[in-house]
Amino acid sequence: MTSNKPYLIRAFYDWILDNDLTPYIAVDANYPNVMVPEQYIDDGQIVLNVAPASVGAISMTGDVIEFSARFGGKVQNLYVPFEAVGAIYARENGVGSSFHVEYPEEGEEAIEQVEPAKPEKKGKPTLSIVK
Repeated sequence: MTSNKPYLIRAFYDWILDNDLTPYIAVDANYPNVMVPEQYIDDGQIVLNVAPASVGAISMTGDVIEFSARFGGKVQNLYVPFEAVGAIYARENGVGSSFHVEYPEEGEEAIEQVEPAKPEKKGKPTLSIVK
């Protein structure tokens, strides 16, 4: 089964916004493929305000969160795999959820690559029983 973490993070994000609060995410900056401004990393972690009013063009599709944000007046593009998120919570009251950050095993890629679709067989359709 695929990870439920992206679904839960998106749900908490929507719930926090629906309650007129500000969503923050805590990110493990040492996780593979994380792209965040290094000067704002503290003890291997960075906390990011991901409210729509604070970021540009946020995308939470697939396995990553991508958006642009200003740091020190300079626009930067950020790339955060969902698996690198350790928590999502509302800034105003701290309500949200924490998550375990599980690093990929050595030799395993942080984000699974989708295999190309196999060509369809032509001919009559068949039914296979799988037990």
